[in-house]
Amino acid sequence: MKFTTPATTNPIDQLKVVGRATDRIDGPLKTCGAAPYAYEQHGAAPDAVYGHVLGAGIAKGRIAAMDVSAARRAPGVLAVVTAASAGKLGKGKFNTAKLLGGPEIDHYHQAIALVVAETFEQARAGAQLIKVKYVRQKGAYDLALAKDKAKVPKPEQGDAPPDSKAGNFEAGYAAAPVKLDAQYTTPDQSHAMMEPHASMAAWKGDRLTVWTANQMVDWGRGDIAKTLGIPKDKVRVVSPYIGGGFGGKLFVRSEALLAALGARAVRRPVKVALARPLMMNNTTHRPATIQRIRIGATRDGKISAIGHESWSGDLPGGKPETAVQQTRLLYAGADRMTKTRLAVLDLPEGNAMRAPGEAPGLMALEIAMDEMAEKLQMDPVRFRILNDTKVDPEKPGRPFSQRRLIDCLRGGAERFGWSARNPQPASVRDGRWLVGMGVAAAFRNNLVMKSAARVRLERDGSVTVETDMTDIGTGSYTIIAQTAAEMLGVPLASVAVRLGDSDFPVSAGSGGQWGGNSSTSGVYAACVKLREEVARRLGYPPDQAVFADGQVSAGGSATPLAKAAEAGEITAEDAIEFGKLDMEFQQSTFGAHFVEVGVDAATGETRVRRMLAVCAAGRILNPKSARSQVIGAMTMGVGAALMEHLVVDKRGGFFVNHDLAGYEVPVHADIPHQEVIFLDETDPVSSPMKAKGVGELGICGVAAAVANAIYNATGVRVRDYPVTLDKLLAGMPRYA
Repeated sequence: MKFTTPATTNPIDQLKVVGRATDRIDGPLKTCGAAPYAYEQHGAAPDAVYGHVLGAGIAKGRIAAMDVSAARRAPGVLAVVTAASAGKLGKGKFNTAKLLGGPEIDHYHQAIALVVAETFEQARAGAQLIKVKYVRQKGAYDLALAKDKAKVPKPEQGDAPPDSKAGNFEAGYAAAPVKLDAQYTTPDQSHAMMEPHASMAAWKGDRLTVWTANQMVDWGRGDIAKTLGIPKDKVRVVSPYIGGGFGGKLFVRSEALLAALGARAVRRPVKVALARPLMMNNTTHRPATIQRIRIGATRDGKISAIGHESWSGDLPGGKPETAVQQTRLLYAGADRMTKTRLAVLDLPEGNAMRAPGEAPGLMALEIAMDEMAEKLQMDPVRFRILNDTKVDPEKPGRPFSQRRLIDCLRGGAERFGWSARNPQPASVRDGRWLVGMGVAAAFRNNLVMKSAARVRLERDGSVTVETDMTDIGTGSYTIIAQTAAEMLGVPLASVAVRLGDSDFPVSAGSGGQWGGNSSTSGVYAACVKLREEVARRLGYPPDQAVFADGQVSAGGSATPLAKAAEAGEITAEDAIEFGKLDMEFQQSTFGAHFVEVGVDAATGETRVRRMLAVCAAGRILNPKSARSQVIGAMTMGVGAALMEHLVVDKRGGFFVNHDLAGYEVPVHADIPHQEVIFLDETDPVSSPMKAKGVGELGICGVAAAVANAIYNATGVRVRDYPVTLDKLLAGMPRYA
């Protein structure tokens, strides 16, 4: 199905099942421990043995010698896999560094060996017996020092250009009567998902099956095949349940490759899970940024010039953190400029983490907007509303398909009680607590991807949906079932959904906030084809047939749906392919975050008291799971604001706090009250579902709202995240 014109009325608009707050159909399996994750595929791969990964002890250099003899002789050890024994390996399209290092080392904790043994403890003990001699080389580990050597990154096909301009920023900024010029920094951050990177692999002849925690099944299948140098059709990837990804499981990581290599070596299934310290340094992370924002405005608050520059670093061949993207689209202003620069760093690979680009970009931009509002002596909500735009500011002839930022800001301000906020910092006390409120706009582009599905009407009238779409805790099983139930007029309980298997049609996968909208659109397309075949078999005109309550009707007569499959099941397969509507319309999602904090007047300790998110993200397919996505994202935003920071050892080139004891993330007790409001909206330009993504919008702007609330509470402006108490204490009001 080609989606080239805006959607008109279709069966989804009935909203009998879609749009209803629905419990996740995979919930009982997960809460009872019956959902098999990658490391638990014992039924599919019996008699599995264990692999333990050894990571490099240096960040840059080479292995001079590696002695694995003691490991091979250790009790229970079946094999030791290294780059020397693994044979020729390629590098996947989506990997920046090699997944198995040696003799050259690209980054700290790059995998250099796998020990396979009968038990996990034996494999771990064997790995500790490997002796490695390294030749260290000098590396670059400090973004601030590498900043001046950063270069314009080379965009790949489909990427936005690294720099943009409209009008004359330098002249416009120089002429502005009110100016802001400020620098902000965001640190390296970890995905810190609950389930580690884990895989199990088994060979049957020349065919490989990998059960893995991976968000993008087809990407993973292709990269495994490319790395091993075997045909893609010889690889099957299975990923039915994933315990959190946040972008960290978009790409194949070392444990999947090493499980495959280990299984080939011992001719038995091998399971490998990365220990938490290896997750932090071996896999991807959100890279640190240095950002400079300049805003010029008239005295009545109209932005006349806005410039945003960002520096980040990655391994050679890597990509930048695109922190300037939202600034191109969020606020008006005739004279504009953005620049992105990429430095070469020898730290572990930087890559996508929830809302890549917008999350760190808004951490800076939305503080800058508050600072500018203060210079103008204007309420920060009003300042944002005053500078709204209905068209792409860089391409004024290109309107937004939907843009309800003002509604989010005004509705949120009223709901949150913003009018009670004292604009004078450090003016409100509650006992020992200094209390403040903060606001930030939320923005995330709406992305769509081709997505396919197979839908089958069974003889008993039930429906089965198959697609390689993944569920990373987002509720994919449920919204896909809701879509099929709505389209075919059957109860939700009559729909079975099978996900995460490369034997199924290729979906959009989970990532970039595109998964829910794109994958359900693919199911929609397959259901349209199935409806046409069912109608023909029952003798109804396909364009007149109505599917409802388990029946198909047209022209005053009705027939049970199951009757169409009496002679045998009916299967339809199709994909949604999106045209160029995104060229005609700017498609984005919008929101507003409001936060109230208390800051201990004596210690500088910050406590989030309450949070509100108002979101405009097209049709919300399942408000219950969407709310869960947003409050989870809000919680991650609090972590980014107050605690999350992968601390770099700038001598050794690694992240020091590489576990959940040293890398702190928020917990339930940290945030007493969260509220989410979804505006009633449909966007027919986006998809036949008229939906958009929302899972990443929820993190965009949150950290800045927290930082702005802290400033309102204390009068201390921190531009260097996270906002920890040591950065507050020196400027705090006198304790009395």
